[in-house]
Amino acid sequence: SKTLCACGGYVAGRSELVDWLRHTAPGFVYSVGLPPPLAASAAAALDILHAEPDRVAKLQANARLLRDLCRARGFDTGESAGLGIVPVVLGSSVRAARVSAALLERGVNALPIVFPAVPEGSARLRFFLSAAHEEADIRATVEALAAAVDSVPVADAAG
Repeated sequence: SKTLCACGGYVAGRSELVDWLRHTAPGFVYSVGLPPPLAASAAAALDILHAEPDRVAKLQANARLLRDLCRARGFDTGESAGLGIVPVVLGSSVRAARVSAALLERGVNALPIVFPAVPEGSARLRFFLSAAHEEADIRATVEALAAAVDSVPVADAAG
């Protein structure tokens, strides 16, 4: 849902399946169709991907670098394959929110993913990478993450 510069996703399948999901799945019943500007941005993103396939390789290299640097610093990145979004599992929802705020003060935007989106005790930060990030950006992000985590003692964020 985040790949094509738009919102939401799509279901690909036989028309009977798509119709059944559209009329029964909670995410469809109370939603509306994709607005035309978002559909246009998704189409433009696909055009760019076809014209510049090297962007995908750069994105994946950036994500693997962030994942590997985080792991080298002892951060739990779960089962991340390093494909564009890299999680850093911090534990409590309160800790994830506080570390996220401390990161933002350091110029890094990594949103916390907390209960009930993930089970309590497995709250995390989610880092979104792009092909436009440079190696220095990624290394600075890991340094900022380490400093942010150090600034939020575990005992203060156990809630």
